Amino acid sequence: MTVVPTDLPGFAIRHAEAEDVPLIRAFVAKLAAYEKLAHEMEATEESLRAAMFGPHRYAEVIFGEEQGRAVGFALFFHNFSTFVGKPGLYLEDLFVDPDTRGRGYGKALMAYLARLAVQRGCGRFEWSVLNWNEPSIAFYRRLGARPLDAWTVYRLSGEALQRVAGDP
Repeated sequence: MTVVPTDLPGFAIRHAEAEDVPLIRAFVAKLAAYEKLAHEMEATEESLRAAMFGPHRYAEVIFGEEQGRAVGFALFFHNFSTFVGKPGLYLEDLFVDPDTRGRGYGKALMAYLARLAVQRGCGRFEWSVLNWNEPSIAFYRRLGARPLDAWTVYRLSGEALQRVAGDP
């Protein structure tokens, strides 16, 4: 297991391994509860294991650890920009335990991902945030991120996805 020290005393970042799947699911559940979307969470340990540690790895996770205890996580994957002609890094989830917020852990996770994006030759580092989530919006703005107001996210899922795919 590779642990990357940070400038924050007692705080380090490490990439998830297959045995971390229960911890990943626990963090996803905490995030879903925070975002008031627990009723939409369908991820199981089996589905997460297959997606992150199966033959095709669709996503990656890093943990932020305080004194060796995971207190935050980020789940991310690569996308691609045809306009930039390069891959991008897309942050799907970022969560830091409420009792450890304000210590710079979220910023350290974001900085690590930004460095990873640069190292991997990415042209962009992007994510979405719920419109009501003012604390996160303020945090991202402090980092220098700006919203893309001209774009609206669309999603096909469930029955609509099946219908468009041609499955009745």
